[in-house]
Amino acid sequence: MGSEDTDLGVRSAHQRTLEPGETVFEEGDSGDRFYVIQAGEVELSRMGESGQRVVARLGAGDFFGELGVVLGKPFTARAVAVSRTRVLELDRETLEAMCLAQPAIAIRMIRVLVSRLIEAERRLAALGVDDLLRSVVRGLVRNAEPDPKHGNRIPTTLSALAEESGLSMLETHRALHQLFDRKVIRLVEDCLYAPDLDAISATLDAPN
Repeated sequence: MGSEDTDLGVRSAHQRTLEPGETVFEEGDSGDRFYVIQAGEVELSRMGESGQRVVARLGAGDFFGELGVVLGKPFTARAVAVSRTRVLELDRETLEAMCLAQPAIAIRMIRVLVSRLIEAERRLAALGVDDLLRSVVRGLVRNAEPDPKHGNRIPTTLSALAEESGLSMLETHRALHQLFDRKVIRLVEDCLYAPDLDAISATLDAPN
C-alpha cells in the first residue's frame, strides 16, 4: 500500500509521528486501529520465555495491526518505532470505506497477507516439531488446574498461549494439533483438558 492510496477517503483517521523508541501499542492492547507506515521503520516483538523477541521489522509502505481492526482482537505483538516514523492510523470504518472506494487497496492488502502466510509456512517447515511443542507444553502445564472429571482443565486461548509461548498463532495451532493427534489433550466445549500432565511432558525429547 503506497501513501498515495492511503490518502483517499480518510475521514476519521489521522497521521501520527513517532520518535525513535516510541511505542505504537503494547502486546495485549485493544486492537481497534490499523497502521500504514508512510516513512520510517517499526519493529514488532512478542514476549516469550526468553524475553522480548523481534518478529518483524517493517518500513515505508508496510502495514500492521490488521488482525485487530478486522477481527476486533487484541494486538498480539508490541510495536515500537525504530527511527523517526510517520504512520497513518485508521479505524475499521475508514479502512472499509477506502477498500470500497478503491478495490486495488484491498487487493494489495490480500497480496501482502498471502506473502506473510507463505513466509510463516516456510518458517514452520524449518522448525522441528519438538521446537514448537516444548514452548507450548510448558505453557499448558503452567496453566493447568485440577479437574475431577477430566483430570486437568487448561483455561487458556490460542492467542494467550501463543503470547506466553513466544510463538505465532499458526505455530501454536500446529503444536496443539500434534498434541491432539497424540491424544494427550482434548477439546471439550471450547476448553482444553489434559487427563495426564505427565503424558503431555512425555511428548518432548528434552526435559522441561
